[in-house]
Amino acid sequence: MIEKVLVVEDEPALQETLLYNLQKQGYEAQAIGDGRAALDLARQFKPDMILLDIMLPGMDGFEVCKILRREMNVPVLMLTARDDEIDRVVGLEVGADDYLTKPFSMRELMARVKAQLRRSSLIREELEKLKNAENQPHDILTFDSLAINQTRREVMLSEQPLALKPKEYELLLFLAQHRGQMLSREFILERVWGWDYIGDSRTVDVHVRWLRQKIEHDPAKPVRIVTVRGGGYRFEG
Repeated sequence: MIEKVLVVEDEPALQETLLYNLQKQGYEAQAIGDGRAALDLARQFKPDMILLDIMLPGMDGFEVCKILRREMNVPVLMLTARDDEIDRVVGLEVGADDYLTKPFSMRELMARVKAQLRRSSLIREELEKLKNAENQPHDILTFDSLAINQTRREVMLSEQPLALKPKEYELLLFLAQHRGQMLSREFILERVWGWDYIGDSRTVDVHVRWLRQKIEHDPAKPVRIVTVRGGGYRFEG
């Protein structure tokens, strides 16, 4: 299936250049230069990714991004001529996935487009696998000496309660609910922390390390939360 990219850019020369390069790379691309009109086009075109300029007539890119985030979950790469940290922070806060300051090389832009589309594709694939997996809900999940009480949000190890931080509990529960499945760091971050979390996959590594210190007999040689080289983590119970 050909991936679709929407370009929201009001500078005609740059808009034309972006369209040409995207189409050359095999993407289906459409472009528009007005913020309000971009919302309507996005709803009709249903893109897999959006390149969004900040300074737009009609409605600025921040507001466009905020509205789009309420309606669709596709990667948004924001473009701006202003090299301002405040712009970058605001862009990420309204839901942008990446940020590029003009002028930029077309090679770098295409690399980022490819990376974001690849990440989005992997997340969709993992979601589909989880939907198809048999996953019967239970109030209490038990794995030998480890028990997770979902109703009371409590974890017991050898009948002794464990003091877990909220995100540690959510991470452990998510891993346990998908026992035996390899889950990528990016997918875990998306499902446990949310798509709008400002951070990277190292957050997952840190929380896994904390969990191992509490539920593993030997945290240096984990047997419950296993690292999958080059992939992510798998819960063995």
